[in-house]
Amino acid sequence: MPTFQFEAMDSTGQEIRDVIEAPNQDEAQATIRQMGYFITKISAKKSRAAPLQKKTGKKGKSFAIGGVKTKKLCTFTRQLSILQDAGLPILRSLKILQDQEQPGALKNTLIDVCDEIESGATLSEAMAKSPKAFDRLYVNMIKAGEAGGALEVILRRLAEFKERSESLKRKVRGALIYPIFVVVFATAILVFIMIKIVPSFEKIFKEFGVKLPDVTLALIAVSHAIQDYWFLIPGIPIGIWLVIKLVRKFKAGRYGWDLFLLKVPIFGQLVEKNIIARTMRTLGTLVASGVPILEALYITKETASNAVFEDLYQTVYESIREGESIAKPLKEHSKPAFNIITLLFWTFFIPGIGLLLYFTRMNKRVIDDMVVNMVDVGEETGELDTMLYKVADTFDEEVKVLTESLMSLMEPLLIIILGVMVGFIVIAIFMPLISLITSLSGGGGGKK
Repeated sequence: MPTFQFEAMDSTGQEIRDVIEAPNQDEAQATIRQMGYFITKISAKKSRAAPLQKKTGKKGKSFAIGGVKTKKLCTFTRQLSILQDAGLPILRSLKILQDQEQPGALKNTLIDVCDEIESGATLSEAMAKSPKAFDRLYVNMIKAGEAGGALEVILRRLAEFKERSESLKRKVRGALIYPIFVVVFATAILVFIMIKIVPSFEKIFKEFGVKLPDVTLALIAVSHAIQDYWFLIPGIPIGIWLVIKLVRKFKAGRYGWDLFLLKVPIFGQLVEKNIIARTMRTLGTLVASGVPILEALYITKETASNAVFEDLYQTVYESIREGESIAKPLKEHSKPAFNIITLLFWTFFIPGIGLLLYFTRMNKRVIDDMVVNMVDVGEETGELDTMLYKVADTFDEEVKVLTESLMSLMEPLLIIILGVMVGFIVIAIFMPLISLITSLSGGGGGKK
């Protein structure tokens, strides 16, 4: 029978370290809790046979490129939480999910996790060895669930968190697909007109010696430029993207670009609210799962995916270590300082008024008073996790409304822009055509 070593606290708070024999880890935890102890750590003693088990467990692995997709991880987490609610041992649950999974990155990962658990590791320790599938947030929540003996509850929270995060990503991604598709398709049509259609009309006008108005001359000049430098149409956005990637390799450059994104009108609000919703839900989920606040803040910072918010949460982290609350530093340090790289991005992307726009928006805080007040109330009442969930729900709804509003605004705006472009081309071509038809009609009348 396997032997488990554990650390726990008795009713007086005294630390207990001992070993216990049990068929599996779940039954070991149940036995320890019946003894009146609160488990802080439990793990199986590794046996010498473990390497042989690990070696045979590699069978069934297939070749896979890349990591585990978020959608698959959501489904796996939900299924694992259901199996744990049903009372199955963790290893058996993982084996069931491993057997039903299609060959790929997730199945390979589950094989590795099962091998590690059979070798004596805990679930969190096994998952920590597969960082491409299970990030720090995932591993720490599982660790907290193991320590508190409530793994099924933690898995359910983790599944809900993953599903909400994925749903929010899909909404934002879906809102961007339509305008991107329209812009690319319209650009392709306009380039075709400039390269194939306009030169044909230019040839006709030259043959008949028609005097061209300024608008037609401008259209022909644009047509010549596109014919000569058509490769710049895909080259310019790709070049800008490469420059941004290069700049973001440096800490100051990454901060400057991320701050620029947050300050862009309309789109910046969407990015900001999305980050707040995600980070507040992350922090709330970790706090509710029993992860210490400092560790929870550190993980939240790591998952922010924005240098401005990472810097803010790092400051809050350091303030809490010095005895401060969360709300106070969150409010005091939520106003980013002047950044020269951000100013350069504004000047480049919005020539002329970019400088003015940046100075009018630089003092805007990235965390508003509503968030600070909710966090403050949560700390005072001891319900920080509940308040963080409420903040996340509020901003999730705001992201949804803003996304729908942008979609509603984007459609007529794109139609207007395309209408102006097409109208310009039609007017530029038909003005000399009308003059040509008029002159030909007049000439024909004189001969009669």
